[in-house]
Amino acid sequence: MQLGLIGLGRMGANMTVRLLRGGHQMVVFNRSPKPVEAAVAAGAIGAESVADLVSKLTPPRAVWVMVPAGEPTDAMISSLVKLLSPGDTIVDGGNSNYRDSIRRAREVSAHGLHFVDVGTSGGIWGLQEGYSLMIGGDAEPVERLRPIFETLAPGPDRGWGHVGISGAGHFVKMVHNGVEYGMMQAFAEGFEIMKSRPDLGLDVSQIAEVWRYGSVVRSWLLDLIANALKEDAELAELRGWVADSGEGRWTVAEAIDLDVPAPVITMSLLMRFVSRQEDSYAAKLLAAMRNQFGGHAVKRVDES
Repeated sequence: MQLGLIGLGRMGANMTVRLLRGGHQMVVFNRSPKPVEAAVAAGAIGAESVADLVSKLTPPRAVWVMVPAGEPTDAMISSLVKLLSPGDTIVDGGNSNYRDSIRRAREVSAHGLHFVDVGTSGGIWGLQEGYSLMIGGDAEPVERLRPIFETLAPGPDRGWGHVGISGAGHFVKMVHNGVEYGMMQAFAEGFEIMKSRPDLGLDVSQIAEVWRYGSVVRSWLLDLIANALKEDAELAELRGWVADSGEGRWTVAEAIDLDVPAPVITMSLLMRFVSRQEDSYAAKLLAAMRNQFGGHAVKRVDES
């Protein structure tokens, strides 16, 4: 099957290679030319512009967009709407807000085009392991793109699904990332508790390996923890600064709007904010209050 792909970041580039290996014809465009050159070397057809990419696709066309969420995605879809013909399909595989996807589907449909939103999970491991694909949109374009989804997924019959109408794919991916936040935070806290008992002679790298097999907490996240601890159990080269992609925030906001209690996901998001504070004013004030009411010891700036 033929597919156009715009945006050759690491995930887009890996998806291109996986699809090429699966026998699909890929036409690719990226704002900077080097990723296009690499994709062409792997067997893709390069395009010099979005218009050039569209011209090299055979109707009914399908163009997969992998650019940053928000305005860049809106701008790219606006460009494609002017170039594509009725019956063509635009796929947004980025981390878009599901409300934007609902709006975009409505706008694209007014031009006789299809819009499919695909929440994509798998990161840098997707090339060899396959991607988890959560797909929203009308049944007809989703079914037409089935060969693409079957190739990108871990298997033709697993790891992907048409989960609902337009916006549903990105909604499910949003919740997926919120759950991911909570799982990551729980693992991080558990390993810190164990690291805080050196008197027990615990080897956290060994414990990660023990938990990977037979344990009820075995998971891909635990596999990744084991890999990281095997390289450096002290994590001496890392700073405890944790970013967030935005989807955790959206999940918490959605939970609030729906009156759904989500304390674990919410706290895991807030802990990421804590990680970015070199010296929290709130923590200083907590120490000052304890000192004021109870005479509890505090650590001064000039103390080691």
